[in-house]
Amino acid sequence: MKTIGSVEELTELYPAAAARSLTKVTPHISPLYRRWIEASRFVVLATVGPEGCDASPRGDTENLVKLPDSRTIWLPDWRGNNRLDSLTNIVRDPRVSLMFMVHGSNNVVRVIGDAVLTADPEVTREFRHSDKLPRTVVVVSVKEVYFQCAKALMRSDLWNSSSAAAGLPTAGDFLREQEAGFDAESYDAGYDEYARERMW
Repeated sequence: MKTIGSVEELTELYPAAAARSLTKVTPHISPLYRRWIEASRFVVLATVGPEGCDASPRGDTENLVKLPDSRTIWLPDWRGNNRLDSLTNIVRDPRVSLMFMVHGSNNVVRVIGDAVLTADPEVTREFRHSDKLPRTVVVVSVKEVYFQCAKALMRSDLWNSSSAAAGLPTAGDFLREQEAGFDAESYDAGYDEYARERMW
């Protein structure tokens, strides 16, 4: 297989970027982008570190993020698996990218910036859920905001409920593949109840 080894080789294969794809980029969160981001309940956080890159899904029922001003995003780190892949990356390399999605819309809003972590109670308490607080909050300093071309979601028909995941491997199946004898059925049957008690 012949691979592409230079930017020059790559750009020879594509026409020039559409002018609007470049001019649509804004260095701050405009009022309309604020509306979009505040409506989103799901975001993918991409980070990079010495071992490589990481992309982590983040979601919430409400208040996914806070926007204290037009150049700042606060993203809480709720309970997960404690691998800390994204957070460890941010501590060592501040570059992040966020992809906000809203169910039913084929648009995606992308934010690029630098991030730090804080455990400051004045910030974490902004995300109080019942009696729970996030351990840390990712504080993103925004550099670029723009909407992504909708073609990828259109091609994938992502929001079509008829293209459900029936018949695909489950989380239990993945674990059993790595650990012979693992009780995948019990794991899958009990996971929803287990997770509900550990969302925040």
